[in-house]
Amino acid sequence: MLKIPNLKKKEILAPYTTYKIGGLADYFVVATTSLELINAVKEARREKIPYFVLGTGANILFGDKGFRGLVIKNESNNFRLEKNILTAESGALISDLISETAKQSLSGLEHFAGIPSTVGGALWQNLHFLSPDRQRTIFIEEILANAKLLTENNEVIRVDKNFFQFRYDYSILHDQNLIVIEATFNLIPDTKENIQAQIQKNLEWRNEKQPSLDKYPSCGSVFKKVEGVGAGKLIQQVGLKGYKIGGIQSSEQHANFLVNTGNGTASDVIALIKLIQKNVKEETGYELETEIGLIGEF
Repeated sequence: MLKIPNLKKKEILAPYTTYKIGGLADYFVVATTSLELINAVKEARREKIPYFVLGTGANILFGDKGFRGLVIKNESNNFRLEKNILTAESGALISDLISETAKQSLSGLEHFAGIPSTVGGALWQNLHFLSPDRQRTIFIEEILANAKLLTENNEVIRVDKNFFQFRYDYSILHDQNLIVIEATFNLIPDTKENIQAQIQKNLEWRNEKQPSLDKYPSCGSVFKKVEGVGAGKLIQQVGLKGYKIGGIQSSEQHANFLVNTGNGTASDVIALIKLIQKNVKEETGYELETEIGLIGEF
């Protein structure tokens, strides 16, 4: 039996995700400090119970049948600034860090304005967004200095950025049983006006190009980027932009966002994913790969 303070049983996961989809977790706990996060992971490992560390709940889809094990909601969000160096716990929201560093005239994080992510999630997927001139992609790895991790053997180690073997939508966290505890970033002094201007431009670009999460819950873009054409354009090309299965629809604003229109299920998402992949493959020859994490039982 798990010995974790404030442990909940049979917790509905949907409210903790940006998709607003997901069944029951057998066990659920909120970790508000790094120590609570470490202890919860260690306890799950000791009891040999499957566990999942949950951040903002973006870029993932929980199954309708839920999660057989422990879901740890990571809300360890302490951070500190020393000159131009930011150290933050892995549950800290990127949006909160953007606000604070902007106030301190420190540049680097504003490029990720509007993206729902924690620090841990940012390192997991090598968080990225278009550069100010929209000509290249800016990655979180560019400002990462080092990070503190909990290893599979329950050791706490500090590693530099090269350890993560970052690529597009990838870090070594995908393939090794490691938990991010905190990360340190090198920021660059700039004027508050420049930083705020970039934040505003990025938010405006996202609002123009992508469906609002508040109005149309989603997990973000579903399929990986296809060089030279883009997944959204391929979906549109085969006539599936705006197509709907159950409560899930390929967004009229951006076809690569499969949005929850109000009563969508994980089964609806999977069905639409498979239909899109089949039609795109048959009609264009491209094989679309998903970039979202499928978690739990479907």
